[in-house]
Amino acid sequence: MDGRGPSVPNYCFMKYDLIVVGGGPAGYVGAIRAAQLGKKVACVEKERAGGTCLNWGCIPTKSLLRNAELFQLMQKRSADFGFRFDKLTYDWPKIISRSRSVADKLAGGVEFLFKKNKIDYLRGEAAIPTAGKVTYKDRNGKEETVEGDHILIATGAVAREMPGLPVNGKTVVNSHDAMIIDPQPKKLIVIGAGAIGVEFAYFFNAFGTEVTLVEMLPNVLPVEDTEISVALEKSLSKQGIKIFTNTTVASAKAEKGQVRVNLEGKQAQELQADCALIAIGVSPIVPTGVSITLDKKGFISVDDRYQTNVPGIFAAGDVIGPPWLAHVASWEAIQTVEGIFTKGFRPQRVKEFPGCTYCQPQVASIGLTERAAKEQGLKFKVGKFPFAANGKALAAGEPEGFIKILIAEPHGEVLGAHIVGPEATELIAELGLAMKLEATYEEIEATIHAHPTLSETVHEAVGAAFGEAIHI
Repeated sequence: MDGRGPSVPNYCFMKYDLIVVGGGPAGYVGAIRAAQLGKKVACVEKERAGGTCLNWGCIPTKSLLRNAELFQLMQKRSADFGFRFDKLTYDWPKIISRSRSVADKLAGGVEFLFKKNKIDYLRGEAAIPTAGKVTYKDRNGKEETVEGDHILIATGAVAREMPGLPVNGKTVVNSHDAMIIDPQPKKLIVIGAGAIGVEFAYFFNAFGTEVTLVEMLPNVLPVEDTEISVALEKSLSKQGIKIFTNTTVASAKAEKGQVRVNLEGKQAQELQADCALIAIGVSPIVPTGVSITLDKKGFISVDDRYQTNVPGIFAAGDVIGPPWLAHVASWEAIQTVEGIFTKGFRPQRVKEFPGCTYCQPQVASIGLTERAAKEQGLKFKVGKFPFAANGKALAAGEPEGFIKILIAEPHGEVLGAHIVGPEATELIAELGLAMKLEATYEEIEATIHAHPTLSETVHEAVGAAFGEAIHI
């Protein structure tokens, strides 16, 4: 690609139905949906189609985590499966390069989809001087202007920096840097135990890095159900990760090729490592130009149709605030575009959505946690089922963890579902569909689940809420 669209010789004279600023999960999905609706669309992206998720987030990290899972399995549990490895080793640069090749392949796939859907793909950093206009500088520094009836801002967010400990790409890194760090750090401090922090802690620990995980809240993965967080914390600790919860960073300093971090918690403690990974959240990327109303944290404020305070300018995805999830961003973009172009369509704001963490054991959830349900004064029953009692989990050698489902009373609908264990991130989809369709526990229990499968744990858990589980 040369930075210009495939079919338009002069963008100054092109008028679009929709200009999308940002090519990530919100941007490229919104652009494609608009094109499917027969609209003329341009997408302006300063780096590469796919955004952070595809290029530097969701996809390449899952490649790294797959490597970690396989190495950990072969190194620590091969004898359980009848295998023996003498002097098992790994190639760190190859691990990193495989991750990058996966991302490159998928980014190329998005670019192909742009061509297929006749979307003009414009490379450059965009600004929005006024409603209906987007300017961007191409690779040669030449400024171009395009005009459109509607603009969708989908510029996403970047890793938030920690005051007093700026990222330098070597001794202090963010999630972007961590994916390509070479050589592998011997000691790593991960500050922040949300999904990103936990996943990287698991990854580096699996390959022998001495990892310390620091979280200011009471549990790792603090947004998850407390029982799930506690179970994961025990598992990660057993794997060798040192975990400090209810702990804050009092001070930190990077010097002479190392990092020193002073902690305040149950007791003061100083940590030393050759690298610190900052995983404390994200900050929005807001285009310059027209004055758009922001919330207190700097994210773009939108109304029920995802429109900003400027008529004709919309926003979706991470740039409008949490949850910062690729699948939510894509969903929001489709809601936005349908609302703009489909007569009678009423966009919705996200309510229930799955959250997934891809360490081992995996964690996935949707809906209310038990503490949230109690805070709301709801009446419900809890059904739990351990993977240790599931035939497929035992056969696969993955008996760790459990599934937990909250069933509302008196009607029996699912209020929330929480899983820690094998393939949790795949199993959660059934519970999401059940919630969307307002299926009752009787309907789930009456659905035949194939045997032997991990999905049988869903069937057993809803039964367990009413004392009807068969295998416990």
